[in-house]
Amino acid sequence: MRILITNDDGINAPGLSVLEEIAKSLAGPAGEVWTVAPAFEQSGAGHCISYSRPMLTAELGPRRFAVEGSPADCVLAGIYDILSDARPDLILSGVNRGNNSAENALYSGTLGGAMEGALQGIPAIGLSQFMGPRTSVLDDPFEAARQHGPALVRKLWENGIWDDGPYRVFYSINFPPVSGADVKGSKAAPLGYRTDSFFTTEATFSPSGKKFLWVKGGPQHTATAPGTDAALNLDGYISVTPMRADLTAHDVLGKLETVLE
Repeated sequence: MRILITNDDGINAPGLSVLEEIAKSLAGPAGEVWTVAPAFEQSGAGHCISYSRPMLTAELGPRRFAVEGSPADCVLAGIYDILSDARPDLILSGVNRGNNSAENALYSGTLGGAMEGALQGIPAIGLSQFMGPRTSVLDDPFEAARQHGPALVRKLWENGIWDDGPYRVFYSINFPPVSGADVKGSKAAPLGYRTDSFFTTEATFSPSGKKFLWVKGGPQHTATAPGTDAALNLDGYISVTPMRADLTAHDVLGKLETVLE
């Protein structure tokens, strides 16, 4: 088995080493795990690709490459250059430091990498570790992902729904902000929506008086609707959300047709 892994926190991020462990446990001794990750942090890059500029790539070691680009760029580099002799069987992206539950999913470079894998016709999973007060006191804040990730990824790989349509399904896994021992289990969940949490900007000024804007996130520990991903995460469950890149609002199509008539 050949697995390509990437992330959006960068090639040196601690969550990437957790993902390497997960991937190696699935690939087994006879398998291959290839790391192609951004040279620098790409959090919030979403599904961005470097369409208007080239990407510098560097081989850092056996089956380990850094790319000056986004997670989606890394997937493209992996498929069409680094692993051009044979496509990967599976793409894993993460483990993100922070949740990609609810509306965070729409900005996530972690899920952007998984989405690109799905668009390329390859099974893909994005993994994220929700952080909070109960993980901040742990020696390993990725404990939940490290302990429960291998079995869950194997279960999805062997028994998950992997279709071959034009917008293939891919998966988003969010591990809860608790210790490994306090994880209650895993549940399928739709995306939630935090009604009081939005990205905003905050102005700062340089010593020369130039104005700069920082993007700020909102509260992350407000529960979403019952049964949705963030609500389950905050209750100690791993959420598994099936996704597609199709942005069509299918529930509106019929009504829109009537309006246009």
